[in-house]
Amino acid sequence: MEAIQNPFNPGAGTPPPTLSGRDEIREEVRVCIERLRLGRHANGQLLIGLRGVGKTVLLERLLYDTEQQGAITVHLEAPEVKSLPASIAPALRIALLRMSRTPSATDTVVRGLRALAGFVSGLKVTYEGIAIGLDYAPEPGLADCGILDLDLCALLVEVGRAARSAQTVLAIFIDELQGMPKRELSALLYALHRCAQYQLPVILIGAGLPPLIRQVGDAKSYAERMFEISMIGPLSSAGAREAIAVPAAQAGVAITPDALDEIVERTGAYPYFLQQWGKLVWNAAHESPITSEHVRLASTAAIDALDNNFYRLRFERLTPMEKRYLRAMAALGEGPHDLHAVATEFGKPVEALEPVRRELVSKGMLYSAPLDDAAFTVPRFHEFLKRIMPAHPVCAGTA
Repeated sequence: MEAIQNPFNPGAGTPPPTLSGRDEIREEVRVCIERLRLGRHANGQLLIGLRGVGKTVLLERLLYDTEQQGAITVHLEAPEVKSLPASIAPALRIALLRMSRTPSATDTVVRGLRALAGFVSGLKVTYEGIAIGLDYAPEPGLADCGILDLDLCALLVEVGRAARSAQTVLAIFIDELQGMPKRELSALLYALHRCAQYQLPVILIGAGLPPLIRQVGDAKSYAERMFEISMIGPLSSAGAREAIAVPAAQAGVAITPDALDEIVERTGAYPYFLQQWGKLVWNAAHESPITSEHVRLASTAAIDALDNNFYRLRFERLTPMEKRYLRAMAALGEGPHDLHAVATEFGKPVEALEPVRRELVSKGMLYSAPLDDAAFTVPRFHEFLKRIMPAHPVCAGTA
């Protein structure tokens, strides 16, 4: 059981050795792609969940699955990296060139590339960073008015028509979708809505934190009917056991049932936590089988690794007042928690703490839950806060 053979790999979006417990959503997306290929309607898909639950891993697997079905995929950068126009323009060019390999799609692909040229020329002043090679001259009046909503709609409709001619599906994948500016999200939803009305084979598969549900609804009133929402949370007990036991068995290592039970209990069945425990438990056991004693030996190191690699980077971005606010929330438990309850725990008036909460939401540390409560975006963050800040914020005294 050398470390070099360790099958477990905790990381940001790193594929686990076994993707467990996500078969239902994979099948749902498979059906959507086939329906679109046949000219039938299929809603887009939104994967919603906290950080560390495996949304990015699942999104990447769905992209792979979709490619295996013969669809053409577009994977856009996270919204905070580039604007939507700068990100989608080169991606759609590549998609159109792939469609051009189908002889029946030649004319519609050319028109799509002309629309792309108009899109770039019309928006390059407003949105910096749109820099791609243009294969055809723009067609006057086609996706070139300089208004994002209209131009993106015209472009995506033409690309959808090219996909239909090529007898394929265009699947757009976007991670961290909650970070997309409202204006850009609204334009994208409008374009997708028009594609659906024209019965074009275009679908968005996105992933994001829980606020995304409200943001999509705020961006377009009809958007609630455009998507199927999958809440991505911890794995089932069986799925969590499979995520640990199967990779170990494939490496020729057994793990006792009580060791599996303890790993599932300590990790809460969160995928990232499972990988962290799996890695360190493997390293703690020098020979098969892995036992509950190995789990206990590795758990302190696993918690330290989570604190240093998963929690602390987010924690260090906060001001002292924001840290104390979160510590007051942690004293109340996992949450979600009402602002008034936090203010009572903190010992300050609601008016003084409301701006702090808004900033924490802006930084992605909290999200607004139903009834306007707030909850942590990171699983078990309240436990980390109690470890890193043992003293109650009221007793800490200084801001």
